[in-house]
Amino acid sequence: MARPRRLEPEARREQIIEAAIGTFAEVGFGATTRDLAQRAGITQALLYRYFASKSDLAETVFERVFLGRLSPHWIAELRDRRVPLHGRLCRFYRQYTAAIFTYEWLRIFMWAGLAGEALNRRYLGHVEDRLLAPMRDEIAAEPGIAAPDMEAMWALHGGIVYIGIRRHIYGLETPAEPGPAIEATVARFLAGLAAPLSGAAAPPSRAARPAAGRSARASSRR
Repeated sequence: MARPRRLEPEARREQIIEAAIGTFAEVGFGATTRDLAQRAGITQALLYRYFASKSDLAETVFERVFLGRLSPHWIAELRDRRVPLHGRLCRFYRQYTAAIFTYEWLRIFMWAGLAGEALNRRYLGHVEDRLLAPMRDEIAAEPGIAAPDMEAMWALHGGIVYIGIRRHIYGLETPAEPGPAIEATVARFLAGLAAPLSGAAAPPSRAARPAAGRSARASSRR
């Protein structure tokens, strides 16, 4: 390997992180430190001067790719009840998908899940506690709709994230702009929560139908 050109320590560290992001996205967490060093164009010994282990480097990638893209302003905006609930949910998911719908983010997330990496589970716990739970609180506070359980929240979240999975994992064609799909998904979700309270979606019970028929026949005989 050619001698690595000299870089300032911070620039070299950044080079290694970017190489690790690209490698983990392409081949997963089975990549060795030798692979990572080769991708960065440095020696393995030099990589270890910046990161004590592959796990240490993976932790840095997790902080950069996953937690670093989550904005603290999203939840504050989600709680701004001057904006209608549908608009708040759509605004959040437009921002969230803009942050995560990238080749690197989605592929690293999927590889981490397949490898059983604790990083993946930590991120999902973060999503539930820091994003979905506040969102559920806002939905529960909305008059006229039922409070969803966490399983329903995951169904909403997973349905929207699956747009990006189809694009970057399966290579399928998806809308270039996910905004309209997000708006339709959120609208269906809220309508489903409103239906049980309104009773609009509840059909007549099976027992009530014969009674209604008997009443109609009795009236016709009068």
